[in-house]
Amino acid sequence: MKENRHTYKFGMIGNCSFLSYIDLSANVVWQCWPNFDSDFVFGSLMDKKKGGEFSIRPDEETFESGQYYLENTNILATEFRCASGSFRVIDFAPRFEMYERWHKPLKLFRKIEVISGAPKVKVVCQPVADHGRVKATVKLGGSNHLTYDGLPFDLRLTTNIPKSYIAEEQSFVLTENKYLVLSYNSKMEFPLESTFEEFFLKTKNYWMTWVKRATIPNFYQEWIIRSALLLKLHQFEDTGAVIASGTTSLPEHPGNERNWDYRYCWIRDSYFTLNALNNLSHFEEMEAFSQFIQNISANSLENLQPVYSITGVSKLTESISELEGYLNNPPVRFGNEAYLQIQNDVYGQVILSLIPLILDKRINIEVDPLINICTRLLDVIEDKLDEPDAGIWEYRGKKQLHTGTLVFHWAGIKSVNKIAQSIGDKDLESRTAKLLDSAKDLIEKSFDPNTKGYTASEGSPHYNASELLLITMNYFGDNKERAQDHLIAIENSLKTDNDFIYRYRDIDDFGETHSSFMICGFWYAEALACVGRIDDAIRVFKNLLSTANHLGILSEDVDPKDSSQWGNFAQTYSHVGLINAAFRISSKLDKLVFE
Repeated sequence: MKENRHTYKFGMIGNCSFLSYIDLSANVVWQCWPNFDSDFVFGSLMDKKKGGEFSIRPDEETFESGQYYLENTNILATEFRCASGSFRVIDFAPRFEMYERWHKPLKLFRKIEVISGAPKVKVVCQPVADHGRVKATVKLGGSNHLTYDGLPFDLRLTTNIPKSYIAEEQSFVLTENKYLVLSYNSKMEFPLESTFEEFFLKTKNYWMTWVKRATIPNFYQEWIIRSALLLKLHQFEDTGAVIASGTTSLPEHPGNERNWDYRYCWIRDSYFTLNALNNLSHFEEMEAFSQFIQNISANSLENLQPVYSITGVSKLTESISELEGYLNNPPVRFGNEAYLQIQNDVYGQVILSLIPLILDKRINIEVDPLINICTRLLDVIEDKLDEPDAGIWEYRGKKQLHTGTLVFHWAGIKSVNKIAQSIGDKDLESRTAKLLDSAKDLIEKSFDPNTKGYTASEGSPHYNASELLLITMNYFGDNKERAQDHLIAIENSLKTDNDFIYRYRDIDDFGETHSSFMICGFWYAEALACVGRIDDAIRVFKNLLSTANHLGILSEDVDPKDSSQWGNFAQTYSHVGLINAAFRISSKLDKLVFE
């Protein structure tokens, strides 16, 4: 692996209301308020000139910095070392129980702690609006706050730093701890320092308790914990939606225009996300996500979109901004036209999302409405069983009957069959048994007798990483030989020399793909474990982890040539893949021990 590979040198904090991305200069490079998919208040990630700034750094040309999370929390620390001394910045978004609900205000809490010496520090706060076209005017408020006028919302910075130092961007000598709280459409009503310390301890305790209540195996436990914490950060508490990422337009590969807005909830991800939450035994998040799915299903069950906003809005009109883009890689997109596509795999995925809530006796909720949704979705699957679509990878220029879609049809039907058995509905059981045979017949048409694998569609010479799910979702049952042959066929077509997996290798709407998709790598590791190649599974798993940034955070894509990170970040899908693969490998290792 090359030492100078590209990685995203920042981490994120949040409280299930908003996310802040903070780099090694303690600069908030990306933050959208009031919601995940709102306009950015700080967006230098997309444009250095127009994106604004909220940095806390030494007022020296030369300094060193490093970042880490406080153990088992989403509280981020950035440490600085320079000639005049050292200090660290603690960043967090408050989250804890108060008044019988979760307190998760739109407030960013920042603390500057002296470590040694008397370092000179500069704080710069320049919020923006309207995609950076509107810049705020700072005004000195009362005894301890500044206001930022000219924006379509109220921003107030409460601090014990002399206000003029911040307003004039003047450095100061750090001789004691300093506190800053940036508030959106609200005021800091309570004493600054004591409130900060109280909220810090309560937030720290919340995250540590949340981790302690999770079911986590010993296999790469720290990585699973960090992935679980990141997954939690990406759930929008108000509706239960889980977004794919908090960023937009970070390129899949430099210069190829594959820049997408991922600040939305993909129905496709629901099965994998809920599977991860189920593995972690975090049922509250499962129930919240299922409620989001139920609300969407109630409005458009027969015509489900692949993607919705975090509040369930269906129209996600895509536009291109004038921003320069990450590392000068335009376009910068807001919205996502994928909502217009026909992706029929979503129907099976919704069923798979709901099945644990219906069959798991540990979860005490009313299941009849969920069963009704599943049986109605079965009608849709039956109607659309042989209908071509855009597929799991969202081809914009062609439709075909994708094997990946058929896999989810088959899995959805099989799940309703399990429901039928559990409630003793013989008619439904018989109907689903017949539909399973029909789905299998269609899947079998993609079998290539020469390679002994299942291609992307009937008659296609190309393979697709989504067909790894035939193995992980147990399509082959006890026939290990068929699973092993199919895996070898995918390896021969999609695996790189250093164990990464491409989504596909055929030409799409934007030409040839250059990056490997992280979730595909974890599907591969999981499939290896399923067929008994445990050593290979662990090797691939470790190789994927080696692509993480300095905080253990994974991107959407990786360049196989040098393991550079690309695509949106953090990618929920990647961390969900890590969790599910780790649980699968761990279960296989446990089985070997007890055998």
